[in-house]
Amino acid sequence: MTETVEVVLPCLNEAEALPGVLRAMPDGYTALVVDNGSTDGTAEVARRCGARVVVERRRGYGAAVHTGLEQARGDLVAVLDADGSIHPSELLTLVRLVTGGADLAVGRRVAADRSVQPWHARAGNAVLSAMLRRRGVPVHDIASVRVGRRERLLALGVADRAFGYPVELLRRAADSGWRIEEVDVAYLPRAGGKSKVSGSVLGTVRAVRDLGTAVLRS
Repeated sequence: MTETVEVVLPCLNEAEALPGVLRAMPDGYTALVVDNGSTDGTAEVARRCGARVVVERRRGYGAAVHTGLEQARGDLVAVLDADGSIHPSELLTLVRLVTGGADLAVGRRVAADRSVQPWHARAGNAVLSAMLRRRGVPVHDIASVRVGRRERLLALGVADRAFGYPVELLRRAADSGWRIEEVDVAYLPRAGGKSKVSGSVLGTVRAVRDLGTAVLRS
């Protein structure tokens, strides 16, 4: 029997990109948009496109993702950025890995060209990924797209409610002996807006600082 997949889309001002992302969902995949304080009508756009919407007023990527996991109705849950940088069809491979026995499937972003990901974002990601591997996490990216089982993800007890959430999740999963599988996913230009993390050198530096703390936290 084919399992239902619910796709959590944490959103902060993604009204421009969101319709295209929702239209591209694979057949049988349902979208759960978590609006995290948008001022551009993201929630209304999502509803018009037929997505289920919940609101998380506490600002922070981790807060939005955690609320999405809590509100998801199915066992198999994917988390995907809503900016169009990763096509929803990439989820098909990650889902197959989890249904095939992996505890967590994550995507390693491979940019179509160097302009897609600024140099400072590439450098920051390389530093964080190396730190994770030293902690025994077999990844080369920080899992911006991932698939796992809802109850097991919640049971990890990830506490970070900001941008450190995926890094803490990876660390906790590895510490718990999870089978983590990483596959390449195409990394595309954003469909609209500006990255909240890697849109500037200062933003990247701050993100690496916060994410590095999440890696090292015991």
